[in-house]
Amino acid sequence: MNPFEMVFAIIVIVTIGSVLKARYGIHKDKDGNEVYRGGAADSVSAAENARLKDEIRALKERVQVLERVVTDTEGSVRLDREIESLRDKN
Repeated sequence: MNPFEMVFAIIVIVTIGSVLKARYGIHKDKDGNEVYRGGAADSVSAAENARLKDEIRALKERVQVLERVVTDTEGSVRLDREIESLRDKN
């Protein structure tokens, strides 16, 4: 095999590999690791992440209210109001 043919074969193999990686959404992150980034899967996971963040925020708010209710010593009137406000959120 001629050295020029070998160089040409290496270039063709590397090019085909690069095209396949781009086709299947494989990219390198900032650390140089190869990471799959699919088109439709990213939008689904982003929507799922947003939904989960909203749910966590709501749960944190409820925990704060419950902590206030438990540590409250003013009486049952405030307790009743807090419980009703929690029911109204749902």
